[in-house]
Amino acid sequence: IQSVKSKVLGDGVGYIKITHFQEQTSQDLENALKNLEKEKIASLVLDLRNNPGGLLESSVDVSGQFLPSGKLVVYIKARGDEKKEYHTRNNRQHYDYPMVVLVNEGSASASEIVAGALKDWSRAVIVGTKTFGKASVQTVIPLSDGSGLRLTTARYYTPKGISIQTTGIV
Repeated sequence: IQSVKSKVLGDGVGYIKITHFQEQTSQDLENALKNLEKEKIASLVLDLRNNPGGLLESSVDVSGQFLPSGKLVVYIKARGDEKKEYHTRNNRQHYDYPMVVLVNEGSASASEIVAGALKDWSRAVIVGTKTFGKASVQTVIPLSDGSGLRLTTARYYTPKGISIQTTGIV
């Protein structure tokens, strides 16, 4: 399933819609950005509305296409204050167009991670309604009968230490 769609809106404005975050999303985004570059865009609208999220690593890689290498994208804090940080790791160019990120109540999880990182680093203006507010890290624990138990084990935080859980991105 193609998760990235792009077009030129006119007046040098590029538009990219990401519908969900999967393994191929970052590469698809890179291809879309290269195609928009050929159209000589000067600014970008990143549409994350109704994006329910997906893979954490994909959201970090997507953020890395708009932030310099080494920037904190998100961190996870578990009980006992155990903390794991995720930073951009660019081995490609990052795009620095003026940006607007569109969000709504259907934007959750990985899309909130991207929006939160771009907002905290003053990289984009966030426009729309408050996002869903799903910042829980869930772990599936296999059970002996072949079923599994999904357990919330940690929470996501933006680079500025803001919990997305229930508050969302405004």
